[in-house]
Amino acid sequence: MAEKIATREAYGNTLAEIGEKYPDIVVLDADLSKSTFTYKFGEKYPERFFNMGIAEANLTSVSAGLAACGKIPFISTFAIFATGRAFDQVRNSIAYPNLNVKIAATHAGISVGEDGASHQSVEDIALMRSIPGMTVISPADGIETNLAVKAIVQYKGPVYLRLGRLALPAVYNNFADCTFEIGKAITLEEGTDATIIATGLMVQEALSAHKILQNEGINVRIINMHTIKPIDEEAVINAAYQTGRIVTAEEHSVIGGLGEAVAGVTARSCPVPIAMVGVKDVFGRSGKPAELLKYYGLTADDIVLAVKSLF
Repeated sequence: MAEKIATREAYGNTLAEIGEKYPDIVVLDADLSKSTFTYKFGEKYPERFFNMGIAEANLTSVSAGLAACGKIPFISTFAIFATGRAFDQVRNSIAYPNLNVKIAATHAGISVGEDGASHQSVEDIALMRSIPGMTVISPADGIETNLAVKAIVQYKGPVYLRLGRLALPAVYNNFADCTFEIGKAITLEEGTDATIIATGLMVQEALSAHKILQNEGINVRIINMHTIKPIDEEAVINAAYQTGRIVTAEEHSVIGGLGEAVAGVTARSCPVPIAMVGVKDVFGRSGKPAELLKYYGLTADDIVLAVKSLF
């Protein structure tokens, strides 16, 4: 079994791993490199690492300039700042000219914990999905994060990579188990009675829900939708046709996130009943991560209830 690791740490490890292979990679951080783990790249390649200070708008604009000069910038800060404080620069300086910048934002969702609502980004997927040409990826564990980083460094164009603070249980036992491809969902369990489509840390909760439901005679399909934009429409449509019911699960607002992306696909191609497990149009609050996930209804038990509500 793979080790329990935060996706933010897996990101930092991977950057340091691939730095020699890709000499055009440059890494910029907003004085949070110990939290985003970009310091690991900085220790190996100090001439290609830039601490831009607590100035996210400037960090983003500088990365655009570096990309325009042929570099591959990876920029990191907390998700609340990368998508909120620097939205104008992300939209106009990176996405509008379609520059090759990778926005790897950590500490997304309410599992940030004690930092509270001001630092708990539950709107970031909605914001990044709305930007034309932006690819949005939310990996489920350390192995998938490693493969996602290696995929996006080869992809030409802006990418938003959503990462978390918590050390997560592994979804995949090893690299051979995870076939990561941008825009292609991964079916983790087959099923015929309903489908659970999850992203990020909610993938593990979906797998736990699968076991509970299986013991009750309900056979559900589990899909890891690591790429939220462009979403894998084929996987969603097949799930709708073949199972007739869909539950989405995300550590994000139900407004503008994975749930509405899935609903948009089914509404156009195969309308079926959908239940959305996510944050219900409210801000976060300070607390222990596990307590917050339970308080906001983001657990395996909540997914089970959502599945049963569709029968």
